[in-house]
Amino acid sequence: MIAQSKTIQNKILDIKYGRVKEGLKIGVPEIDEYIRYKQGGFNLLIGHANVGKTTVICYLFTLWAIKHKLKFLIWSSENTPQSIVRKIIEFKMGTPIHQAEEKDIAEAVVWCDRHFKIIDVEDLYTYKDLLKEANAVKEAWDYESLLIDPYNSLAKDHQLLRAVGSHEYDYQVSSEFRLFAKKKNVTVFLNAHGVTESLRKTHPKGHEYENLPMPLGLAGVEGGGKWGNRADDVYSIHRYTSSPSDWMYSHLHVLKVKENETGGRCTPYEQPISLRMSLNNVGFEYKGFDLLNYKELKQIEF
Repeated sequence: MIAQSKTIQNKILDIKYGRVKEGLKIGVPEIDEYIRYKQGGFNLLIGHANVGKTTVICYLFTLWAIKHKLKFLIWSSENTPQSIVRKIIEFKMGTPIHQAEEKDIAEAVVWCDRHFKIIDVEDLYTYKDLLKEANAVKEAWDYESLLIDPYNSLAKDHQLLRAVGSHEYDYQVSSEFRLFAKKKNVTVFLNAHGVTESLRKTHPKGHEYENLPMPLGLAGVEGGGKWGNRADDVYSIHRYTSSPSDWMYSHLHVLKVKENETGGRCTPYEQPISLRMSLNNVGFEYKGFDLLNYKELKQIEF
């Protein structure tokens, strides 16, 4: 179908006169400048293993669920449903479960169930299996966002792989993720790891983090740069796990924002958004303030 010139003109005029709907904000100007939640996009999350990618994205999901009443479907082959729910309710309560009252845990679980559904991964899924189930859940429970965590845990569709080869296979999968996002108006977040070579790249002598692994870049993703090419927005999540002083900081590098008109932009080079893990790992702080404490957020001076 050919795009109609009148429709295109109207969208251009929306940009000209500031009528484009902005992506959703967290409420902290210095974060909202770079990160926005945008409906119907295909986003890529990248980072080395064991840096806390799933923890960080689940925290952002919790923020968006609280602030904007969004609902999320999560497929995570490397985490059990109870471990994901535990983390989300600890974020919501701001208290570890072993210190929380049972009634508070029960209330948090009910809240979590309203905003999060977790696919229990008992069998291998191909991307087709996952999209089929995601579509069925969408019809029964109208969620806004889908997390696929991680890509390399999806089983290969061997018939397609034999037909097109591994390179074109990834392009086919990424295209179908994009189409699902657009047709169903679901924001898809795909978690991806880095190639072995990226693990060998360390900061040079004299750098603040000398000899520690560098954050993952687009060229270091498993499958290559095509994933960044296909994604709308790309976030690199990094943590210097071996740093004696900064191991508790999660660094968010925004590497790509396809549409700046709707808000967000790339973070400057080596100037990521740095979130400090809260005591007992029940949330994150930014400049000393708990991101879920809105009263304190209003007091931040920028």
